[in-house]
Amino acid sequence: MFSFSQQENVPFYIAYLNQKADEILAIAKTYPEPVFIAIDGRCASGKTSLASILEAKGARVVHMDDYFPRVEQRTKERFDEPGGNLDRERVEEEVLIPLKEGKNGVVHPFDCTRMELSERKWEIEPKGIIIFEGSYSLHPELRKYYDFSVFMDVLPEEQLDRIRERNGEKKLEMFKSRWIPFEEKYFSAFGVKGYADLYINTSMTDEF
Repeated sequence: MFSFSQQENVPFYIAYLNQKADEILAIAKTYPEPVFIAIDGRCASGKTSLASILEAKGARVVHMDDYFPRVEQRTKERFDEPGGNLDRERVEEEVLIPLKEGKNGVVHPFDCTRMELSERKWEIEPKGIIIFEGSYSLHPELRKYYDFSVFMDVLPEEQLDRIRERNGEKKLEMFKSRWIPFEEKYFSAFGVKGYADLYINTSMTDEF
């Protein structure tokens, strides 16, 4: 099995994602600008890496990790909802709706260390290719805004290896007990994998 934690394999992994990025950009060219693309999928599947490659090739990126729920949204009822741990209301109201109307959107991250909206915010113009990257980006309330969507996958054992390498053993336990179950409930409830236009599995070693 390909392992992202094996340093000698990293160039092959990046080359694979670079190939997929070129495929996505070729597809994007078939749509009128601005083009809105969602990249959803399992944690440690390579979503952020793929988005970074696309950004280097000229796309602009909005990260779902900047939209953790605000304090008032962090209720048991909210977290019991599939996909409830994304502030999808702000993504829609502040970014997606304005951009679709031809206006500038405003990206305003949530600061998890201070548990409040960050002092940083910036505008994003409705032009070119705009990537919405991260888990829950394909929530049913947001799907209608995208022209194209991607689901990124990773085998369970490989997922844990990557999280351990990236975040350490202590945080791995949080992923296993909280974040992965949140994602799996969302994927199952809304058929996210089957909905996406393009499926990418970064654990498929025969493609490396």
